[in-house]
Amino acid sequence: MKIITGATLIDGTGKPPRTDSAVLVTDDGRIEAVGHREALATPENTEEIDATGMTLLPGLIDCHDHLSSFTYDLIGRWGLAEAQSLRHLRIAKVMEETLLTGYTTIRDCGWLDVGFKQAVEQGLIAGPRLLVATTPLSPTHGMADRSSPSGHHQPPSPDPNLPVGIADGVDQVRAKVREVVRVGADLVKVFQTGWARPHHGSLDVAFNRDELAALVSESHIHGRKVASHAVGGPGLRMSIEAGVDSIEHGSYLNEDPDLLRMMADKGIFFVPTFVVFNFHREVGTPEAQAEAGDFRQHHVESVQKALAAGVKVVAGTDAGGWVHGNNAQELECLVDAGMTPMQALVAGTGWAAECCGLEKQVGTVQKGKFADLVVVDGDPLKDIRVLQDKTRIKLVMKEGKVYSNLLAEQTAG
Repeated sequence: MKIITGATLIDGTGKPPRTDSAVLVTDDGRIEAVGHREALATPENTEEIDATGMTLLPGLIDCHDHLSSFTYDLIGRWGLAEAQSLRHLRIAKVMEETLLTGYTTIRDCGWLDVGFKQAVEQGLIAGPRLLVATTPLSPTHGMADRSSPSGHHQPPSPDPNLPVGIADGVDQVRAKVREVVRVGADLVKVFQTGWARPHHGSLDVAFNRDELAALVSESHIHGRKVASHAVGGPGLRMSIEAGVDSIEHGSYLNEDPDLLRMMADKGIFFVPTFVVFNFHREVGTPEAQAEAGDFRQHHVESVQKALAAGVKVVAGTDAGGWVHGNNAQELECLVDAGMTPMQALVAGTGWAAECCGLEKQVGTVQKGKFADLVVVDGDPLKDIRVLQDKTRIKLVMKEGKVYSNLLAEQTAG
């Protein structure tokens, strides 16, 4: 057994921090007890990890990542200039780097095959716990359609293990959901609007109402949540009315208060993904730069109005080369948008676990849950940016296994 002692505990529920805490971890990777250091009984032969003066958090969660995407240019992004084996090793490296920054769970929203999840579970590689969408879905001429105005088509998928994501008509949509479930999808990702491509306007509608209703119904039949890429316009409303489980991006939610009320009533999560818009504003195509600049203020207002309406806002980066290993930028963006540091931390832990459907396993430091724990040198309630400083991430534990322990190095030194 292990016990982490002396830290100030922020448990992911939003409750006030607890000083001089102790968290007891069983050999099978579960949290056995949480309490005050002086009050918590320690069994014999328990390994003590002294985190005095530090902050202890649940493992962080990114609800919208793309671990298989590395650069903005299409040749690099889709791995057209390298062998699949090299690409896969690069993904494994990104996964390890992400874990070592304190992110113990990642929901990958497109183009990562289930083999990476299985490799983590089997201990072949080090990485976060993964939920994978495999291939995102859209109709012809939607975001999953990789044709281009030039007539030169991108590959249907960056990985030959993944199915093509295009479906037209109710029957094809249901069949395509079954296909991604068959290849191991933990959730179903749908492109219900466009964005950031010359022939995909940000407010264009993808699936019609019948198709989207069929997609949500079939996904739920198979126990899969639906994450809808929906920036605004009719596609955003259609997603909410159809009962998807999370809205990804949702920039223009601020324009219609009815949407936020519906989201709160239906328990639909909001994943704003600020970081990717910041990136597009800096280095994107001219079209993407123009749109990203307009999105910023809408995004801020949408987050503020969502919180006021009772919608749970959760952290997701839409990482794809520009954020890998620094996912905590999103928490800073949420604070800049008006969330308190505590709200931002809950968005990246407790609420994020709920969005992923993992609230009974991770997201908070409570008895019976997996011991996904992070120790940071600093107080993120005073400065959320401490989570971006890799030298201050002193301990990373996932399911009771220690993957990084700079506390031990400090003691030895």
